[in-house]
Amino acid sequence: MNYTQNEKIMSITEKTLVIGIDIGKGVQFARAFDYRGIELSKIQSFENTLEGFKLFEEWAESVITEYRKDNIIVGLEPTGHYWFNLAEFVRNLGIRLVLVNPYHVKRSKELDDNSQTKNDRKDPKTIAKLVIDGRYSEPYIPEGIYSDLRIAMNMKEGLTRNLNIIKNKVDHWLDKYFPEFNNVFVDWEGKTALISLTEFPTPDKVLSVDVQQIVTTWKKKVKRGIGFNRAVKLVESAKISVGITEGLKMAEKELKADLEQYELYIKQYEELEKEIEELALQIPGVKEMLTIKGVGIMTAAGFISEVGDIKRFTHPSQIQKLAGLNLIEDSSGKHKGKTSISKRGRSRLRALLFRVIMPLVSKNNEFKILHEYYTSRKENPLKKKQSLILLCCKLIRIFFAIMNKQVEYNPQKLIKDTGFDILPMVA
Repeated sequence: MNYTQNEKIMSITEKTLVIGIDIGKGVQFARAFDYRGIELSKIQSFENTLEGFKLFEEWAESVITEYRKDNIIVGLEPTGHYWFNLAEFVRNLGIRLVLVNPYHVKRSKELDDNSQTKNDRKDPKTIAKLVIDGRYSEPYIPEGIYSDLRIAMNMKEGLTRNLNIIKNKVDHWLDKYFPEFNNVFVDWEGKTALISLTEFPTPDKVLSVDVQQIVTTWKKKVKRGIGFNRAVKLVESAKISVGITEGLKMAEKELKADLEQYELYIKQYEELEKEIEELALQIPGVKEMLTIKGVGIMTAAGFISEVGDIKRFTHPSQIQKLAGLNLIEDSSGKHKGKTSISKRGRSRLRALLFRVIMPLVSKNNEFKILHEYYTSRKENPLKKKQSLILLCCKLIRIFFAIMNKQVEYNPQKLIKDTGFDILPMVA
């Protein structure tokens, strides 16, 4: 993989045919250029179907034959998920595929005509010119187990989002029809609380049965000891409820539908977590990652699903940049701007690292020591958030080393590599 712009530019020679494609849901538009940016053919449109892809292939072959080129590079602007199918088709043909940043396309589209106009004819040319200038990146499309793991983690995120929606709907329902319910049960997701919401969800339904009937209903599905006093409290709460009493028939149907969705999502979530664990444990280095106190299997799986095969990186700073944690500075002349992180790259990876570092500085002894040191040192003390970001980068380096070398985590080595002597403080 080329990393410098010079290497990218030099890879495009006078024998290279550069094709820029503007991606759409149904129809794509392609334009062909040589290495100097001279257009070699009329614009070609083709549909997002096998027949359309073959039409594109025939067009590209005719251009490469007519102008005596010996290799092709295709540049795309990744638009949603619409480019995936074409990308696989192009890669299967053995054609080099690269991606240009949509932000770069937006910024450079005025160079040719000094106009903000965006259309299907103009964009392929802008994309091709960016490729010629070396302003592109090599796409990483996960394969095999890495592809399965990324899809599984995407599914997990979707299920989490759906579960949160359902939980909010149930909370909203309780606030309207039985607000005192939460005074009886700490969490409506508990087994006893769910039975109550299923069998007698409204104050009227609770008052239609006595305390012993409530306890008997609970015991049918819950084996552990059932509190008689809780049943009494539920009845007393129903007597003084200020919940809405109109439209209860359809309100109960609404709650029933929400609870059925909740149970379905919970079942799918639990099954998916098992599959994710099975997939992740097949990847070399994952078991060693779990030797870090505070790092669980879902954290390890989430990191790998975003990063992919660790062997494609030669240095952890590349992963740091992928996560958007690389430092940027806006300075000019005597003005020295504020330093911050770029926040480019994979936002999910950045969010995952930040979520895991919070419990690490709380429960992991060596990370806690480092956090305290960075925020309280005499020279250049960091703010708490700056320290957390620094520790996120350190965690990336730890993961990188563990997965490449497949060795267990060594807390003493972490402290020693930091450059100050606090080894006695590490348990």
